[in-house]
Amino acid sequence: MTRLNGQIGWVTGAGSGIGAAGAKKLAREGMHVILSGRRTAPLEKIAQSIRDDGGSAEIAPLDVTDQKSVEEVAKDIIKRFGRLDLLVNSAGLNVKERSWEQVNAEGWNRVVNADLNGAFYCCAAVLPTMRQQKEGLIINVSSWAGVHPSRLTGPAYTAAKHGMVAMNESLNIEEGINGIRACALCPGEVATEILDARPIPPSQEDRDRMLQDEDLGDTILFVATLPARACVNTLIISPTWNRSYIHKDL
Repeated sequence: MTRLNGQIGWVTGAGSGIGAAGAKKLAREGMHVILSGRRTAPLEKIAQSIRDDGGSAEIAPLDVTDQKSVEEVAKDIIKRFGRLDLLVNSAGLNVKERSWEQVNAEGWNRVVNADLNGAFYCCAAVLPTMRQQKEGLIINVSSWAGVHPSRLTGPAYTAAKHGMVAMNESLNIEEGINGIRACALCPGEVATEILDARPIPPSQEDRDRMLQDEDLGDTILFVATLPARACVNTLIISPTWNRSYIHKDL
């Protein structure tokens, strides 16, 4: 008997990286997962890999910055399954031109809309159902940058991820009495494709020492399998070989 049998989970940013790894781990424990992201082909690939592994998955392509589309996907999930046990907000991006010297309003808005506003839209879309259920878990994938500002990530990403951590705690403040739990998951460097958007992408040697996406998948599964009485408000996880400690300019 797997631990999440019969549960329904919605994962954004599920086409790659942390979102994909989390979806695979959740499905392996019996959860039916709905995978959302902007690109259909990667979602199909992840969904098929889950099914090949004996899990249950479907896709719902979505740009989380489109509030109406978010509401439509959430409404469809709830209409068909009658409930939603878990939302994982893993959609996010950063821009290459990210320092104060380079960032412009367009880049700032792209980051904040995807990393913070999109997460808000998804939370707002599922909260009424979770309140009605008197239970539900939201995992907001923030970042080390959400608790430790750095030059490396730039002001837009740092502000958006700090905002996500604050938004997450406001969920616990207001919704804990309704049985709803929220976890701000704050990883340090993870070897995913978002690293390619950096002004100077890290070397393969450095990536091999970072957290890997499956490490975050295991972390998401850990939070999701805790009893409903347990709320992990903020979870900070970093590579043991932490470049932000070694290189003070990161």
